[in-house]
Amino acid sequence: MDERRTPLRPLAVLLVLCAAAFLFLKLAGEVREGETQRLDEWVLRSLRTPGDPAVPIGPAWLLPAARNLTALGSVAVLLLIVLAVTGFLALARLWRHLLLVLGAAGGGVVLMVLLKRAFERPRPTVVPPLMLETSPSFPSGHAMMSAVVYLTLGILLAQLCPRWRERIYVVTVAGVLVLLVGLTRLYLGVHYPSDVLGGWSVGLAWALASGLVARALRSRSQRLRAEVPQAEGAETAASPPARGQR
Repeated sequence: MDERRTPLRPLAVLLVLCAAAFLFLKLAGEVREGETQRLDEWVLRSLRTPGDPAVPIGPAWLLPAARNLTALGSVAVLLLIVLAVTGFLALARLWRHLLLVLGAAGGGVVLMVLLKRAFERPRPTVVPPLMLETSPSFPSGHAMMSAVVYLTLGILLAQLCPRWRERIYVVTVAGVLVLLVGLTRLYLGVHYPSDVLGGWSVGLAWALASGLVARALRSRSQRLRAEVPQAEGAETAASPPARGQR
């Protein structure tokens, strides 16, 4: 596979990774100092009905829809997705990509637990929460782990797609899922906006780092490169012309 044809330009990816990491560190410092609290509370109050903060804004179907969509970032659902993808990779005998998926997801869980214990931010109390949550608030575990799992899987699986249209579609779907999960956490009142933004930024950084590691390993491993299909147009360029076309 021609590495120059992949959508993951290493330098651009590294710059985005650094920007996401810097955003998280900057946000974490402001959260510790309480500088985001006023804006955080204003956003959560704006998502509730004036005069009755226990009732969210929007049509009646929006609340059950938000509860259903937020489950896409839960541990149970993410675990099922990772197991399903690894099962597919095992059936396809893509063992090295299977290990990359497990390593990225497992490492993301460890990082999330460490960050939550490091900050120990209490859950929002400015509005009544519409779901019961007891773990620390910063960063949002749903937002972070959905970014870690969906974006990592999107990046790794996109590298297995032979055509650029398929790669863009996979990564776009992953990004939409991450966005929906984070927004539902705000709507349900179980996280501050800074929690969700922090989860998105560190999750994005982790997913991009996983993609860069996969790329670096693939460049050094012929067997890992053999698991990746040839990019669209690369096979045609590499194959010799037919006898009648010379």
